[in-house]
Amino acid sequence: MPRSYTRLTLDDAKRMLAASEAAALRIGLPYNIAIVDAGGNLVAFVRQDGALIGSIDLAICKARTARLFDKTTAELAHLAQPNGPLFGIAQSNEGKVVIFGGGLPVRIAGSIVGAVGASAGSVEQDEEVARAALDAIEAAQGLSSILAKQATAR
Repeated sequence: MPRSYTRLTLDDAKRMLAASEAAALRIGLPYNIAIVDAGGNLVAFVRQDGALIGSIDLAICKARTARLFDKTTAELAHLAQPNGPLFGIAQSNEGKVVIFGGGLPVRIAGSIVGAVGASAGSVEQDEEVARAALDAIEAAQGLSSILAKQATAR
């Protein structure tokens, strides 16, 4: 029997980017924001006008790191401290592992389907911008669930 799975769609990624861009606007900084799929491959990316060029790769790598290890990049930063269980992880994967905040795994229906990465401000600001993307996808999931229940009730 074929297995079904939930995946991150381009429409999901666009919704997430829009929410993150709005958060960046509230913060007052132009941002680089990346969305990757379950394989860590780029689905969508935005570089707001004036966003730091050096943050382009950081946003993409934060998203990819969060997906590869299914943890927030802030959590990995904690685990990668000297004498920590993941000390040295930043040198893995051809040195493209980013271990400071701003990368978050994305879950749909309990499964990790991708990740978001944001870069341009402080760690706290990067996490706020990335969190806005998760809030948007979670809101969309809630709406989908309500609509599905209404459809089956008919």
